[in-house]
Amino acid sequence: MNQKVFDIFAEICKVPRPSKHEEQISRWLQSFAAAHGIECVADEAMNVIMRVPATPGYEDREGVILQAHMDMVCEKNGDVAHDFMTDPIETYIDGEWLKAKGTTLGGDDGIGISMALAAITDPELQHPAIECLFTVDEETGLTGAMKLRDGMLRHKRLINLDSEDDGQIFIGCAGGIDTLAKMYYDPINPSLSEAAHSIIPSFAIRLSVGGLMGGHSGDDINKGRANANQILVWFLARIIPQTEVQLASINGGNLRNAIAREAEAVIAIPMAFKEQIRIEWNHFVAQMEQVFGAVETDMRLDLETTDMPDTFIPSDKAYRLVMALCECPHGMIAMSHDIPGLVETSTNLASIKMKQESTMYGRSYIEVNTSQRSSKESSKHHLKWVVEQALSMACDEVTHGDGYPGWTPNPSSPLLDITRKAYIDLFKSEPKVLAIHAGLECGLFLEKYPYLDMVSIGPQMYGVHSPQERLSIPSTDRCYSWLCQILKTL
Repeated sequence: MNQKVFDIFAEICKVPRPSKHEEQISRWLQSFAAAHGIECVADEAMNVIMRVPATPGYEDREGVILQAHMDMVCEKNGDVAHDFMTDPIETYIDGEWLKAKGTTLGGDDGIGISMALAAITDPELQHPAIECLFTVDEETGLTGAMKLRDGMLRHKRLINLDSEDDGQIFIGCAGGIDTLAKMYYDPINPSLSEAAHSIIPSFAIRLSVGGLMGGHSGDDINKGRANANQILVWFLARIIPQTEVQLASINGGNLRNAIAREAEAVIAIPMAFKEQIRIEWNHFVAQMEQVFGAVETDMRLDLETTDMPDTFIPSDKAYRLVMALCECPHGMIAMSHDIPGLVETSTNLASIKMKQESTMYGRSYIEVNTSQRSSKESSKHHLKWVVEQALSMACDEVTHGDGYPGWTPNPSSPLLDITRKAYIDLFKSEPKVLAIHAGLECGLFLEKYPYLDMVSIGPQMYGVHSPQERLSIPSTDRCYSWLCQILKTL
């Protein structure tokens, strides 16, 4: 095992680095550079660039950029007490896997940073001039890559270290765009609305969905995993038209690039419907186990009584919201006709959140986040309009982010040839050359530096963007050896 890579990663795990809060990790990287006598600059966005000269004999060779992102997806199990803004990631070894205790590990992309730093501080490694580019906020907006100024990068070849598959070289990725919808409402007090109901609601129930695998909304979207938000609204759509249900709250999912693992709703019902709701729930649970049981082996669907809520969502608004969420697509939409096995287009019903405006008389609203991906720009934009039309059935505002471009594969890339040959020389086998459905920063780099020749590699990881994230220790060793071989043969 290359201990240096894992020692650096252990130090990175001590530094809080949620997306949009990279101040501490940016300072840590600058301190690392200062301690090792490495030229370092940080831009206004807190992106960090380190530069090391070529080793003797490599001065006349064209330089290379090693690129990774600082931030990590912050997800934890519901029973874990962890503050990502202050607490270190607690790691442990399970066989050949490195894992975290109930939280995301941050191997995406802390291990990419670790490999780059290990390479530029290895006194034995021969290499051309290297720039290390470490960007912020890759996971929630790619803003570090977007804000990178023209002229910051000096070299024409870039190795992205943000892939998660052993022995694979990625030469293309999907573009993406996020959609945000808001439904405003005036909360209603049940005790003041009794006259509007023939049967008084007197019983409250909490419905919860949990124990799902979740995962990356790009890499894992075609693996048949359940979405907690979708399961929850499927049940609500069943019972709202046939019972006098009042929806008090609904919350599910967290991040736009993670498949929702948990969701819950609180409903108020008349006592007369208590038994009917339980029967419907039991039937529904059995059906969900039929649909997802082979994949979601730890799925939990729970119904329990709870305290009567103080307020609820107006019935007409609740009905429209549930139906709109049912109409909102989720999952894989199309496979590529150009690259076998590649998901071309997908969308993720990422989160549903109850919120309150921060002003003194701020209104209550429900916020829905979705994320669309496609390797075809036209399909990406078509899908965002489909999502908008569905959510507009209930929501007062539907807006779209700026989005980010895909990275069109270049099978004739000279850097691809070098990367492929380095793998064959080391491991005596052929690496796979692929495009990825996830979003990488490479498409944005090409907008500013259209001459860049790029590849993306990384060690084997599973369960990224979820507390099941795990990093293969032997694969990390292989990937680091591969990176060193590439640098030596560039």
